[in-house]
Amino acid sequence: MTKKVVYNTNFDLYSSPAANWRDTILFHMAPDPPEPEQLPICCKDIVTEFSKEILSFADSLFGLLSEALGLSSNHLKELGCAEGVDVAYNYYPPCPQPELTLGATQHTDTAFIAMLVQDHIGGLQVLHQNHWVDVPPMSQGLVVNIGNLLQVMSNDKFTSVEHRVLLKGAGPRVTAIAFFGIGYTSNSRLYGPIEELLSESDPPKYKKTTIQDFVAGAYKQGLDGTSFVQLLKLTDD
Repeated sequence: MTKKVVYNTNFDLYSSPAANWRDTILFHMAPDPPEPEQLPICCKDIVTEFSKEILSFADSLFGLLSEALGLSSNHLKELGCAEGVDVAYNYYPPCPQPELTLGATQHTDTAFIAMLVQDHIGGLQVLHQNHWVDVPPMSQGLVVNIGNLLQVMSNDKFTSVEHRVLLKGAGPRVTAIAFFGIGYTSNSRLYGPIEELLSESDPPKYKKTTIQDFVAGAYKQGLDGTSFVQLLKLTDD
């Protein structure tokens, strides 16, 4: 990513099966945040404060996720999972015919993890046992999604969640999402299943890839209802 503040609507218009009914402003907040004068005056303070708090929380969360994998608490942080974050603010206008479109089509997140703050309107659904299940808004609560990168690194011990956003006639709906680990590094480091999690009975399920290649492939695919993770799967001989 070269720009640190980006506005878009329907970034994947020509690759997604349906247009998404939303506008997004995105800020690349770590490791090299925008200069203060690059941030819109109307939201500069809250964007800066939210990013600071979410980075602090992520430090603790990645420690817990590491321990859940049977690793030391610093393991995922040492791999750089908590170093970079893009913060996106989504605006979903009231839709006169919400049954004809979606706020976000079915997809998984490219990131290591994504943290979501919903307003009171709701609309988020996750796919559970082939059924769409509502995720009701929770005051002062965060929704944490496992992303595709962490699925690959955990060798499927964590799995990314298929989700979508339904529209409503009410609104507007506003959300804030922090994506950890999406395309802000130009280094050639390869990411794949963590060696300490592998064994003869649990060999690697995925090829190694750079963050840049992973993100480029995911964005080329767009929100088309399938996961780029599947293209990295190793096939049995």
